[in-house]
Amino acid sequence: MKKYALTLSIIIAMVIAGIVGYFVHIYSSPQFNIEFSKNIKLLTTVFLRLIQMLIAPLVFTTLVVGIAKLGDMKTVGRVGGKAMLWFVTASLVSLFLGMLLVNITHPGTLINLSNANYNDAKELVANTKSFTLETFVQHVFPKSVFEAMSVNEILHIVVFSIFFGLATAALGDAAKPLINAFEIASHVILKMVGYVMYFAPLGVFGALSSVVAESGFRVFDFYAFYYLYFVIGVIILWGLHLIAGYIILGKKLNPLLRHIVSPMFIAFSTTSSEAAFPKLTEELERYGCNNKIVAFILPLGYSFNLAGSMIYMTFASIAIAQAYNIHLSIGTQLTMLLVLMLTSKGVAGVPRAALIVVTATCAMFNIPPEGIALILPIDHFCDMFRTSTNVLGNALATSVVSKWEGGLE
Repeated sequence: MKKYALTLSIIIAMVIAGIVGYFVHIYSSPQFNIEFSKNIKLLTTVFLRLIQMLIAPLVFTTLVVGIAKLGDMKTVGRVGGKAMLWFVTASLVSLFLGMLLVNITHPGTLINLSNANYNDAKELVANTKSFTLETFVQHVFPKSVFEAMSVNEILHIVVFSIFFGLATAALGDAAKPLINAFEIASHVILKMVGYVMYFAPLGVFGALSSVVAESGFRVFDFYAFYYLYFVIGVIILWGLHLIAGYIILGKKLNPLLRHIVSPMFIAFSTTSSEAAFPKLTEELERYGCNNKIVAFILPLGYSFNLAGSMIYMTFASIAIAQAYNIHLSIGTQLTMLLVLMLTSKGVAGVPRAALIVVTATCAMFNIPPEGIALILPIDHFCDMFRTSTNVLGNALATSVVSKWEGGLE
């Protein structure tokens, strides 16, 4: 029971949040609903900020130690190559599944234009830059590691950490004291994670009660089929991941799933992949993955292996086109798939990254980018499944690569 105490606390917090949010929505004035939603969400802000303060130091210390202990460039290249093989395959499968599902179900034809949330959409469109080769390079390669750490730009931190780790490994014995210091620091940060997780149920309560208080459950009245079709796609994607995981991990798959229940619930209830990252690191090491592999693969996965976001990108982009009665040929959709494959890597760590990529993609393919307003009312609930799927995909990727490298105890 102690092992699952956090998961149980989160579930209880979700139930209470739904009840409280619903009663506030039903029995209070619209103005009070908005104020309550704004204020109760501060609980989530506190939790997420506590998590975010740990992300940069945790990624940096664990990744540097992982690469330094892996040794030479050849080993790093081999492990990284295996990881990228999984990442690219999983990403393509997710994108294609989203495209296939949206063409079969046509959810865009069910979307009511009068339900669109244009206020939030204007903000997203304003913050979306067109994706060019130049902006892609800027999102991948940092100009300052301190700037990257200050804004939690994970991909920038990963790139710097890889160079730092390789340089540290090249120094050999002279760098051992530094490696030991970083290893101790990573354990201290993981200890801090345990303290921060006490705030998780409060963060969950704030996130869910805020949404329900402001919108109620009426958001499902019209968007039920859109949401249902997406959840069906996610379930199929989970099935494909678990089949692949069972083929490679065999009987070790079940213990893995037991270990990642808590991180998945944290991601599901807070709609933040970052919130689950520290706990996932801890649980994968407890599961038996080689800590060097975890330290190397997991941060990479958070930049290159967001399967839940991938399936949503094609699903949402084409659904918006359907809502505007814009016909996209199969060739155009496949081109869109490849564009999404590339541009999605350029916004790793950006809040609401999936929506930003969808908005930019719509503009590139002459679909009104303001169409993002059509799916915003239901997006929070879709995001719950997106983020938990990302956690599952990264846990499997890390475990599989660990198994391939003979590092799964």
